[in-house]
Amino acid sequence: MLTPGLNGMNQSAVRRVNTSVILRALAVSAEPMTLTTLAEQAGLSRRTIELILDSLVEAGWVTELDRVPTSGCAGRPARRYQLRAKHALLAAVRITTLDVTAVVADVRGRILGRAHRPLRAYQDPQATLDDAAALVLEALDDAGGSTDRLRAGAIAAGGAIDDDGIVRRLVHTTHWEGVHLPQELKRRIPVPWFADNDSNLGALAERWRGVAAEHDNVVWAILGNRTGLGILIRGAVHRGLDGAAGEIVEAASIPAGSVENRPVAWLTSPEPARRRIALDRFAAARAGDADALAEVDELVENIASILTILSWTIAPSLIVLGGGLEDAADVLLPRVREALRRARTPAVELRATSLGHDAALVGAVKSALDRMDTELFGPLVPGA
Repeated sequence: MLTPGLNGMNQSAVRRVNTSVILRALAVSAEPMTLTTLAEQAGLSRRTIELILDSLVEAGWVTELDRVPTSGCAGRPARRYQLRAKHALLAAVRITTLDVTAVVADVRGRILGRAHRPLRAYQDPQATLDDAAALVLEALDDAGGSTDRLRAGAIAAGGAIDDDGIVRRLVHTTHWEGVHLPQELKRRIPVPWFADNDSNLGALAERWRGVAAEHDNVVWAILGNRTGLGILIRGAVHRGLDGAAGEIVEAASIPAGSVENRPVAWLTSPEPARRRIALDRFAAARAGDADALAEVDELVENIASILTILSWTIAPSLIVLGGGLEDAADVLLPRVREALRRARTPAVELRATSLGHDAALVGAVKSALDRMDTELFGPLVPGA
């Protein structure tokens, strides 16, 4: 039996597509699936599905679980199958000015292993990328995986990064300009690599696993000591010319950097000591300290001025505050919302990220999954 829409294809192509249909059905199912359920969903004969499942079990993609009798039913127990999500692994790397973090995830996006270390020399891209590659191997070991199961990886980094993964511009340094991040990581770990700005990947992650699941037009914002925007338009990352979209820290006419050295703005600093100071200042503000409240008000005014511009230009349905701002969401969100209301902006929803400091890493995993979709799961057929 052929999957609908495959008339005229040779049998080898039909088999690949039918295998993809079964593999994708198992991939999106949270529970094991019976052969009968798979046959109903795929519109394929039981015999066809049996053959496909046998090949997927042999290849390591699928596990046949122990048969469990169905209560009250006579006959043989149903055969149940489950995707072995750990059969193929993906890596994600996040590079900041101070440190590198690597994670390894399965093809469902579940993080299985992690590694982290301070950078030896951020101004030396080659040393930094050496550190990144070493951490991927550490994360693989932490996940109980091996390099032969690693299928691809993605890099989250700062700056304007173009569609090819080349760093076009990075504020305060020229050392990274022209670095082709995917090529450099591929030289060290020979699998396909991809790269994007960390705020772009934060936005992608938020729509996949966070608070933006119901929104197509989203801005993910980190503001304060570190500044950047990730923009989704119709669900896709908008990079603009040479990846410059969202790099508002470079725009002198926007007051993005005016509060970067205020202690409350250190929520978005990569330095743990500075973040602790910022959290202490917000604790003081909650307790009614007048000086701390004045600092908070200044930060809120800065954030609201930038979000007002976004509300009237990009006009997203949702703006997500991340990069550390979520750690003081109870103080910031009501104040920023009120400031936007007074400014009479469009009714943009404002929320804090639910993904914490892993947002860019989760987005990098999602980016790698999207780029490798056909290689991992086979061809997509409309209507199949």
